[in-house]
Amino acid sequence: MAYKIMIDSGHGGNDPGAVYEGRQEKDDALRLALAVGDILSRNGVDVEYTRTGDVYQTPFEKAQIGNASDADFFISFHRNSSPTPNQYSGVETLVYDQSGRKLDMAENINGALGELGFQELGVKSRPGLVVLRRTKMPAVLVEAGFINSDEDNEIFDSQFQDIAQAIASGILGTLNEETVETPGNSQDIFYRVQTGSFRERANADNLLYELEDQGFPSFILREDGLYKVQVGAFKNLENAVKMERSLRNAGYSTWIDAAPATY
Repeated sequence: MAYKIMIDSGHGGNDPGAVYEGRQEKDDALRLALAVGDILSRNGVDVEYTRTGDVYQTPFEKAQIGNASDADFFISFHRNSSPTPNQYSGVETLVYDQSGRKLDMAENINGALGELGFQELGVKSRPGLVVLRRTKMPAVLVEAGFINSDEDNEIFDSQFQDIAQAIASGILGTLNEETVETPGNSQDIFYRVQTGSFRERANADNLLYELEDQGFPSFILREDGLYKVQVGAFKNLENAVKMERSLRNAGYSTWIDAAPATY
């Protein structure tokens, strides 16, 4: 299935968002949104943007643009801010409520960013936010670190491309987490492609980073006391086989297993 995602850059124009030592949230949000959108486009996702330049849109306008696009997901990018500089640090993702595939995507994105060194503040419900409440498709708002945290800004600047790749991988991994009903069995399953299984988390992390550098949407699963590196979870076995072939062509050992879906 081909997916369409609407990508929103928070603030814009005469609304700079949070500001710290001349740094403006609207600029960081746009830069990150465009980088993530580029990766998604190169992986076959139909990407549209609420803005690609420095223009102002109200939150209601952003939601309307998203709804008019008939996109499958709405992803909004922001930077957080605290009352006092360097008071807080970390990444969090916001959703309307804690349910559905938007929650899966938010958790995947937050976890992927945590792998880069950000403190994980978790997934939080914010039903009052217009871009989460007024969009008719599942929506996620990414707070990519605190703009008035020197620690977060150092990570944001020094690992910018890795951050974009991590977010894109979280999105792509969620899109691939589709289920299929097995004939003669009411239980849903999905096919998972795995490339490694380790007792030490550091070894799994090294493989994860290597795979992400090559554009594979990768994740680590903790099962049976092991850290398992997974590339996608697919509705159709044929798609899992295609991914396995791509990984083997890139020099990786792989195997496919089928696991029950969890809800």
